[in-house]
Amino acid sequence: MIRRLKQAAIVIVVAFAAAQLVRPERANPTTDVTRTIQAHMPARSALVAVLDRSCRDCHSNQTVWPRYTQVAPLSWLMAQAVKEGRKALNFSEWAEYQPAQQRLLLAISCDDATSGKMPGAYTLVRPETRLSSQDVETICAAARQADTGAAGGSR
Repeated sequence: MIRRLKQAAIVIVVAFAAAQLVRPERANPTTDVTRTIQAHMPARSALVAVLDRSCRDCHSNQTVWPRYTQVAPLSWLMAQAVKEGRKALNFSEWAEYQPAQQRLLLAISCDDATSGKMPGAYTLVRPETRLSSQDVETICAAARQADTGAAGGSR
């Protein structure tokens, strides 16, 4: 019995060590700051502060890669979350979206924040990314304002 446990422990240690050799890409593409959501929001926007604190790591080209993202399998999970997050919505590429897309993305962001879908499980490793009720209201107010601005501009 003890021999089997030792063998199992050795297999687990070897598998963990081998997993460290599989390194996902953790690059941050260059960003033209004039194309970011920050450049398209009023100075001192509360929305920008919320996005920078709670959304930046997965939804921008300015991801902070803490040390734990260098250890598999967490490195794989973080790299995949960033890849999917940037694909769904990239605040660093805000100017790439048409105005109607921007309004829709803000509305979806409001829905995801309200339902607790975002920032999701990431708050387990980065508790400071949790959204307060005020943060959620800030996101939703920006979505309403964008929608109202579009409706007002089309009259």
